[in-house]
Amino acid sequence: MNRRMVFYILGQMFKSAAALMVLPLLISLLYGEKCVWSFLITIVIALVIGVPLAFFCKTEDHVIYAKEGFVIVALAWFALSAVGALPFVISREIPSYVDAFFETVSGFTTTGASILTDVEAMSRGLLFWRSFTHWVGGMGVLVFIMAIIPSVSDRSIHILRAEMPGPIVGKIVPRAGDTAKILYLIYIVLTAVEIILLVIGGMPLYDSVIHAFGTAGTGGFGIKSDSIAGYSPFLQWVITIFMMIFGVNFNLYYLLLRKRVKAVFKSEELWFYIGIALVATIIITVKIYPLYTSVGESLRLASFQVASIITTTGYATADFNLWPELAKATLLLLMFTGACAGSTAGGMKLSRVVMLFKMIRREIKHMLHPRSVGAVRFEGKKVEDGVLSSVGSYLALYVVCFVMIFFVLCLEPFDFETNFSAAAACFNNVGPGFAGVGPTASYADYSALSKIVLSVAMLLGRLEIYPILFVLSPSTWTRK
Repeated sequence: MNRRMVFYILGQMFKSAAALMVLPLLISLLYGEKCVWSFLITIVIALVIGVPLAFFCKTEDHVIYAKEGFVIVALAWFALSAVGALPFVISREIPSYVDAFFETVSGFTTTGASILTDVEAMSRGLLFWRSFTHWVGGMGVLVFIMAIIPSVSDRSIHILRAEMPGPIVGKIVPRAGDTAKILYLIYIVLTAVEIILLVIGGMPLYDSVIHAFGTAGTGGFGIKSDSIAGYSPFLQWVITIFMMIFGVNFNLYYLLLRKRVKAVFKSEELWFYIGIALVATIIITVKIYPLYTSVGESLRLASFQVASIITTTGYATADFNLWPELAKATLLLLMFTGACAGSTAGGMKLSRVVMLFKMIRREIKHMLHPRSVGAVRFEGKKVEDGVLSSVGSYLALYVVCFVMIFFVLCLEPFDFETNFSAAAACFNNVGPGFAGVGPTASYADYSALSKIVLSVAMLLGRLEIYPILFVLSPSTWTRK
């Protein structure tokens, strides 16, 4: 393994972390807050670690193979979360490092699970940093670094594959670094458009930026105790629409820019995404109608919550703990499916769900007609057996990891619904669950051990398991 290259990229990551904290530092200065010093100290720490790593580990051997890609991604996310937690601890606004690490991992993985019981008591600078982690983590912290520094190698596609969600990841242009730049340009433009619409709708500029970060990264950190419920219906609809927009595969937006509209509308995953969201919205609207004053309000609340859960954003406009069981069950299922591959959303990804259904259909057909040789086709193309095998393997790993996380949480003195939904919400990067971790509650009552386990669960879910397993495997670190 090219260890010098691994540590060189980690050094660049620490330097980038220091640069990212300049923005919340300026926000803290603008509002005259004491947390300025927590950002300054953290910036110095990040530079003290990052500059020597980048300088002394620089190498002419720029090759990044699959092994290096997985290791770089896993270590970078752990390291960035560890550094990103420091401003909360140094400022004493989150005194416990475990709590601060949980909050930061939740931010970068765009989960939105929180240990804060009074979010409105936080300083504006730290609230900005908290939501800014969503925006950076949404597209991927290594994708961000690849977009702002010269590409270290044409093989940096292995970083994209390790970090970008979905069963199939490829370059939309020949160089992976250029792919990262294009993805982030689309990301920035969509975020800016949402900010403008929120401001036009009467939301203060600071609030608009925070909520646009949370929507773009499909993270869901807010600045109000009632999440989005206190804002106007117009603003709720804007956020609903943009949550759905950011749940779409970003490659489709690139195709739109290239005026390949027909290719976009032929996307099976896109239509499945829209279809499942519409069906879920109709079911929930019908079930919650007796609880509200009109069809319009029921439709708005149902649409918002469906968009929030299927894109794993986690914002809320109502306490869905109080909704009928069928409505809650629908939301729970959406937690597991997630949105499109190549988006900023979490979950299993709909592309895998579609492939799994097609694999099951092929096996049933083969049982009835043993001599038949059926190919699984997705997005108009034959899916290679290797990809299908990886989808099946991922599902098996997914189930094993979920069961282990849930088993550890069962050591806590909470009910089944709380622990099950907490495991599902964190592993699928959703954020709020049901019962004790619902939209009006937090994860503050869990023990330090459970918070560490849930932090690892969030990283496993965001990085789709394999990078973390690679780092933990002894064979990864051998010289063979």
